[in-house]
This record gives sequence, structure tokens and C-alpha cells, in this order.
Amino acid sequence: MAEEIWQQTSGRIDAFVQSTGTATSVRGVAEGLRRKRSDIRIVAVEPSESAVLSGGATGVHRIEGVGAGFVVPLWHAGIADEIETVSTDEAIAMARRLARSEALFAGTSTGANIVAAIATGQRLGKGATVVTVMCDGGSRRYCLNASMISSARATLFARLMRLSMR
Repeated sequence: MAEEIWQQTSGRIDAFVQSTGTATSVRGVAEGLRRKRSDIRIVAVEPSESAVLSGGATGVHRIEGVGAGFVVPLWHAGIADEIETVSTDEAIAMARRLARSEALFAGTSTGANIVAAIATGQRLGKGATVVTVMCDGGSRRYCLNASMISSARATLFARLMRLSMR
């Protein structure tokens, strides 16, 4: 994935943000991007309710696929330059916003990625390129109600209509 990110950004990337479960993705991408340019910031994302990578206590959260509640074997402190914590409520709210506003049916892990990517971009400032991934679909997560799904479909339909009229 690091090579694809590098190619799609033409090497203009300031930070990569990724929620951390087994640490496979964040570690692999970090190593790949740092082979290209060592100053790219790597930001790992974990649930604030179970921020063990940040030195906090394990706890219960509803961001699926991340925050194992213990330091996973593939994790080591040098992977990330910083760890951003995101609450379950923030992740759910962002997943819902993505469905409503962008017609993207994403799950809570993606919601957490976007929340952390926005925070990273704000810290880095105007003109920074921050990359994250949509790592899960909303079909496995039931944080969205039927009216929001209908709204997302309507938004997507409207966008497709605008594109077809060009």
C-alpha cells in the first residue's frame, strides 16, 4: 500500500494516519513510506477508551477492528511518530457524516481514521497532505440508521446525475 500511496500522491505526502488493530497495516505502510522519505509523519490511531499504545488502561469501545486492549506483537514504539486517540462517539459521528454528506458507507474504523486525519492536518497546517484509508465498509457496522442510508443514496444519485450532465 505504501507504493500505491507514494504514486498517487506523486511523493507529496506529509503524514499517513491509520487506525491500529494488529499493527500490520500501519507498520507496513510506515516502513514503505519511510524508505522513500524519512520525514513523513506516521500517526497511529487507537480508541480513547482503550488507549494502551498511549500508555492508558484497557477498556471497552465500539470501534471495530482496532484497539485490541493490549500491545500487539507487531507493534513497537518506533512505528509511529505520534498516537492519536479517538472516542467511539467521534468515530460513529464521522461514519454517519461520511454517509450523509459524502455518500460513503464507512464503518467506525474509517470514522476514527478521518477524525484523526483531520486533527493531524490541522496541526500540520495549510497545504499539508495527509493520507488515510477507508479500511472498512458500513455494511458490517450497524451504526447508521435507515434514513441516513436513504439520504446517502440520494446524495450519491444526485452526484451521479450531475456527473452525467457534464
